[in-house]
Amino acid sequence: MAGASWRRLRRLDETLTAQPSHALVSVLRIPQGQSSPGRTVYRRSLIALGALLISTIFVYVDRDGYIDVQGERLTFLDCLYYSAVTLSTTGYGDITPVTQFSRTINVLVLTPLRVAFLILLVGTTVEAFTDTSRQAFRIQRWRKRVRDHTIVIGYGTKGKTAIAAMLGDDETTPSDIVVVDTDRAVLERAKSAGFVTVDGDATRSDVLRLASAQRAAAIVVATGDDANAALVTLTAREIAPEATIVAAIREAENQHLLEQSGANSVVVSSETAGRLLGIATTTPNVVEIIEDLLTPDAGYSIAEREVEQKEVGASAKHLTEIVLAVVRDGQLLRLDAPEVDAIETGDRLLYVRTVGNQ
Repeated sequence: MAGASWRRLRRLDETLTAQPSHALVSVLRIPQGQSSPGRTVYRRSLIALGALLISTIFVYVDRDGYIDVQGERLTFLDCLYYSAVTLSTTGYGDITPVTQFSRTINVLVLTPLRVAFLILLVGTTVEAFTDTSRQAFRIQRWRKRVRDHTIVIGYGTKGKTAIAAMLGDDETTPSDIVVVDTDRAVLERAKSAGFVTVDGDATRSDVLRLASAQRAAAIVVATGDDANAALVTLTAREIAPEATIVAAIREAENQHLLEQSGANSVVVSSETAGRLLGIATTTPNVVEIIEDLLTPDAGYSIAEREVEQKEVGASAKHLTEIVLAVVRDGQLLRLDAPEVDAIETGDRLLYVRTVGNQ
C-alpha cells in the first residue's frame, strides 16, 4: 500500500514539468528588461498624438477635397475633428471626402494610421498577450539550453548572502542562478535582481526538475527549517546525483541527517555564528580577517586551483602562496597532513589570494 501511494504521488509530481511553456508563465519567470509604466504611457501618448497630427495635416492640405454638411470650407479645427473621429472609427459622416485624390489618401494614409491608433487603444490587452507569448518562448528556450547552473532554494538572508558571495567571486553571473521559493514577494525581488525564479515547494521533485536540477552543477539549500532542508536535500540528491549540494541548518544535531540525505557540505549557522561571537570577545581582529576571507569581492579570499606541473613533488607548505589545504581524489588534506609534503599531479590547492589576482 505504501509503495502504491508513493507511486501515485510521484505521478502527481510529474504534472508540472509535463505542462507546455505557456502554462508555466506564472511559475517559472525569466528576467527581462522592462520599461517603467510612466515611460510606456508617455511613449504611447506621443505616438497617438503623432498619428493624429499626421492625419490632420494630410486632410488640411487637401481640405478642398472634402465637403462639410454645412457647405463651408474646412478649417484646421475641422480637419483635426475629422481626423479624431476617423482614427477612432466613430465616423459621424458630417465631413466626407469627395474627390478621388482625397479618397486615395484616406485609403493609403488614414487607414494605416487608424489601425495604429486602434492598436494603441487596446495596447494593454495586446501587451499582456505578447508578454505572455514572449515569456512562454523564453521559458521554452531556457529549458532547452540551461545547464551547469546553480539552484538556490530559499531567498532569505542566507540565500541572498550565498548568491552575493558567488557573484562576488567573478565566476558566476546572475543568468547562472535559479532561485526557488514559495513567497511571491521574495520571488519578485529575486527576479528584479536578474535571477530566473521558480515558484514552488522544493521538496517536490517536479519543482526541482522545472528548475533543471538534473543538469545543475550545484544546489544550495538555504531554507529556514532543518526538517525541510533535509527533505529538499533528499529530493535534490535523487534528481541530481552528480551535483554538489550544500545546505545550511540551524542545529548541529541535524548535521548527520543532511549528510545522510546526500549533502556534500553542511553549514551549521548557529554554531558558526556562536564561534565568531566567542572569538570576537577576545580577538575581534581575527573575526575581521575571517569576514574578509569570506567576502570574495574585497581584500583577501579563499580560492581553489589546479596544481601546476612545476609544483609537482614540492611541499604545499613551501609554495609562494599561502596554502590552506590540498584536495586529492576528492579528499581534503590539511596542511599538517604528511601527504601534502609531496604534491601530486591532479591535486587542487586551497589557498589565500588577493582579490584581483589569480
